[in-house]
Amino acid sequence: MRVRLASVNAASGRDLRTGRIDTDALVRAVARLDADVVAVQEVDHLLPRSGGVDQTALLAAGLGAHGWFAATVHGTPGAPQGVRDAHRTVPDEPSYGIALLVRGGHDTALGFRELRMPAGRGRLPVLDPASGPRLVPDEQRAVVAAVVDTPAGPLSVLGTHLSFTPWHAGRQLRSVRDFARTLPRPLVLLGDLNLPPGIVRRVLPWRPLVTGPTFPAPSPKVQLDHALADGLDERVRVEARIEQVGGSDHRAVVVDLHTCNLPAPGRRERARVGT
Repeated sequence: MRVRLASVNAASGRDLRTGRIDTDALVRAVARLDADVVAVQEVDHLLPRSGGVDQTALLAAGLGAHGWFAATVHGTPGAPQGVRDAHRTVPDEPSYGIALLVRGGHDTALGFRELRMPAGRGRLPVLDPASGPRLVPDEQRAVVAAVVDTPAGPLSVLGTHLSFTPWHAGRQLRSVRDFARTLPRPLVLLGDLNLPPGIVRRVLPWRPLVTGPTFPAPSPKVQLDHALADGLDERVRVEARIEQVGGSDHRAVVVDLHTCNLPAPGRRERARVGT
């Protein structure tokens, strides 16, 4: 009766120490989490820099899961051909974004839903291993939600990656809050919110399931990666940890929900969220 949730900033599979992208190592690292649901940020889809592979499909296969990818940039982020506003996911178009993985077996995705949020105006200085420092514009952001069938009944899970501009990330978090009103409870939000816990609490006073610094990974100083719950039964026992996954610049958050203290659900309403 354990449901394991995780949030992983994949950084496209790039190893912070070497600057090289290794999708196979990323797949192995995520599979080792043994999670039922994983929200993944910074995922490549058919991009040349990561060998033209569908990272969501490979991550899902490694976990034995269903994978749902939402593009936020068409083309390589920061490159001239990259499009800031990706209003749709094109299956055969190189792109970049977020993914939600829901493992088969006792946990099955009953439906997926997306929310798109416009890009901010900020630019982030980054170090490109090939070309050196450059300014990368913000991109459209997205939220992917799934209603998951668990032994204790339906659980709504949301995955997101918010803007690196704090004021814009705060506005987006309010949009996530409004979007989540349409989803059944209990609900858990996972993701790289690019906001510290104090600001998150003021905007979204949900229950934090994990606390501790997650960024930068080698010696984390601030928590940017979160797991927040709304409507979770107080009898559910929560165990959480923060750990390094692959060579990412973020540490992952992993949460175990132990539902053995709850009565077995009777005739369930199989909630479904439209695609």
